[in-house]
Amino acid sequence: MSDGPGIIVDETGTQRLVGYVLDVGQPDRLARCRLTVGEAHTNRHGVLHGGIAAVLLDSACGATASLTVDETGRQPFLTISFHVDFIGAGRPGGVTATGRVTGGGRSLLFVSGDLMHDDGTLVATASGVFKRVPPSILTDVPR
Repeated sequence: MSDGPGIIVDETGTQRLVGYVLDVGQPDRLARCRLTVGEAHTNRHGVLHGGIAAVLLDSACGATASLTVDETGRQPFLTISFHVDFIGAGRPGGVTATGRVTGGGRSLLFVSGDLMHDDGTLVATASGVFKRVPPSILTDVPR
């Protein structure tokens, strides 16, 4: 993932805290959430903490949902339900979560995601339901 159009850095408190980069600028319209796993991201066993893996997957899936209606990937979608299966250890190094829309309609989308280590190891998979936030609600949210 390179810097450039479609790269979102330090946009939210969670993104700043965890340190991931969100890429919403790929031609395939699939959002990618990238993190270099370091000591701050690991559990007591020295591998990627499951909560951090879930954050990466949720962010990639939500941004992928957003890309269906907004080319900038910034139209808010709320996570209605989310399920993560942990497959392999997320060792230090790079990991990337990628979202993929699998179904849905105008307001609800079904999105799946994969979290892969740079060496090709599948770390986790996810599936979720995401709801488009109506524009009227956005005017009531403090920024």
